[in-house]
Order: sequence, then structure tokens, then C-alpha cells
Amino acid sequence: MLKPSSAPLAPPRDPPPIPVPGMDVTLDRRGVIWGLIVAALVTLSIYLGSQRFHGFDGALAGYAFATVFALFGIVYRYVVWLQRPPTRTYWKRGWELFWQPGRRLSNLGLFFKLGWEKLLEQRFIRKRSRNRWFAHQLIFWGCVIAIAITFPLTFGWLRFESDFTNPSNYLIVLFGQRLEFFTFPARSILGWLIMHGLNIAAVLCLAGISLAVGRRIKDQAEIATQRFDNDLMPLVLLFAVSVTGMFLTVSNMFIEGKFYYFLTTIHAVTVYLWLLYLPFGKFFHIFQRLANLGVWFYKEAGANGPQAACERCGDEYMSEMQRRDLKAMLPDLGFDYRHAQAGNWQNLCPSCRRKLMTMNQFAVSGKEFM
Repeated sequence: MLKPSSAPLAPPRDPPPIPVPGMDVTLDRRGVIWGLIVAALVTLSIYLGSQRFHGFDGALAGYAFATVFALFGIVYRYVVWLQRPPTRTYWKRGWELFWQPGRRLSNLGLFFKLGWEKLLEQRFIRKRSRNRWFAHQLIFWGCVIAIAITFPLTFGWLRFESDFTNPSNYLIVLFGQRLEFFTFPARSILGWLIMHGLNIAAVLCLAGISLAVGRRIKDQAEIATQRFDNDLMPLVLLFAVSVTGMFLTVSNMFIEGKFYYFLTTIHAVTVYLWLLYLPFGKFFHIFQRLANLGVWFYKEAGANGPQAACERCGDEYMSEMQRRDLKAMLPDLGFDYRHAQAGNWQNLCPSCRRKLMTMNQFAVSGKEFM
């Protein structure tokens, strides 16, 4: 027969009150400082990369401003996110594990391996569902292609000019330097791919959006849990950006430029909304995924390191490193599981925690637990 402990573990103290939206809302000073630093550095890079705005297209100034503002928001939220006790612990421990002496070269190889599997291939999504993975891949690579083309053009870092010696050919001007060793005919396959790169990206995104929306319409679990602002709004904005961008090509190539000015305005508005939504919506998880590399380092180090044994039954249930970090982190969140007589709740495995909780409940009620 199992008996309750003579000194039941004290319940954790009450967590700090949850702030009410609209009351005592202040900006995080560290986040603002880092956001302004990154925004200033990007602005300086635009100034220098476009040869003091000589190669900067004034028609794209709105896109550039919205991008700088979005980067400020991303950095601000990232800094605030890293200050949370769990995230701060993973972030700090991940870097410590990466730079530990004797393993830096192997850790660098592991970094690229995990980066390929988790960030590019996204193998963890494929294990859940191939359809979900295919939709993610289409949207991911569509966005990567669009960003790789749009941002350098917007910042004035990249532009195309006619070759002086052969006007039917184009050459690339990168940071003000004419790459005359690399020219291509405007009507070649390479020229078509370069000039229609954004259309290709739009097609990939639209295909991925179709698969994602189809799953959200048919999957009963998704219907029950999804929210418009968090799950559908990103798809709506991405759809609007892709469609309005393709309409510009349709206007230019097939209807002699009709409605072009109106379409450029509509497309600009959709891009502005997407950029402003980027730091505060679901797309922010793209940047969080980079920090998750430290979590995977943490898990691997924990699996290969010493394991923590339950003080009651002796079973191993987590890594010793994770248990030690939990003991240090939880009090910062308002959950203190330390007890003068019974030790620490984290020293027990989940099974023993449930057993002790049940036995203490029977002890309080005056009944015997068989």
C-alpha cells in the first residue's frame, strides 16, 4: 500500500497577476533600443548600397520605409521574446553548448545539418502530414524567392541595365558595380526567369495557399481551432500580394498597360499591410524558428548527457541539465516548488507526482488509498 508523505509538498505560490490590455502598457526599453539600432543600420546600408541614393528608385520609397519599420517591429518583438525566462534559458544554454571547447567544429556541422532539416527541408512537418509539408514548402520558397528579389531592388542594391556594346542584352548592377562579365539576352530563357522571378514566386505562393485553405476547409480539427486573425489573415494577405503583383504583369503584357497605375497602388497597399503584419502575426514564427536551433542543440546535449533520476522511484525521466534549469527558471515565472522538508517537486518523475497528489488528496479527506 502506498502511503502519503509525512510532509506534503506545499502548493506553489500564486503567479504574478496577468496584465490587462490597455493598463500600464509601456514599451520595452531594450527592445526599442535594439530596434532603432537595426533600423538605423538598414537605413545606412540603403544609403551606402545605393551609392548615396543615386541608384535608389524614388517610386519604391514607400516599400523601403515599410520594410525598415517591419524590421524595427521584428527586432523589438524578438528582443522582448528573448527576455522571457524559458526563452532566455534556451538561448543562453544553446550558445554555451555551441561554443563549448572541443566540440565547436562538430557543432558547426550539426548547425548546418539541423538548419537544412528544420529550416529548409522542414522534415518535422513532413512527419505530420505530406500535404501540410508540401503547402509549407510552396509558400516558403515562394516567399524566399520574392524577398531575395524584392528587397535588393527596393533598397537600390540591385538593378538591371542594358549592355552598352549589345543593347539587346542586360547586365546586373550590384551595389553600383556593373557586372560586365555576366550578361544575358533579354529574350533568353535566363532573361525570362529573371524578369518573371516575382511571378514565379507568386505562383508558388498561390499553390501553397490553395492547399492550406483546402485543408482548413475540410479538416474538422482545423475548423474547430482556427482563428481568422491568426490562421487565415496571413493567407489572405499573402494571397492579396501575390494576385495584385501578377495583375501588374497582366496589365503590362496583355492589356497595353491599362489600369496599371491603379494596380500599382493596390499592390503597394497590400505589400504595406503584409510588412506591417509581419512582426505581430503568425509570420513571426519564421524568425523564431532560427532561435529553435538552440533548442535542438539543447535536446541533443541533454539526451547524450547525464540523466536525472526520480528521488522516489529511481526512474530516469529527463536530463539533469533540464531539471537544473527548470529549478532555476520556474521561480522567475512565479512557480516556486521548493519545500524545506520535502525537497523540490522537480526531483520527482511525472508518475510519482500524480501518485503523491492522489495520496495527499486521500489523506486530506481522511480516506485510505489502496
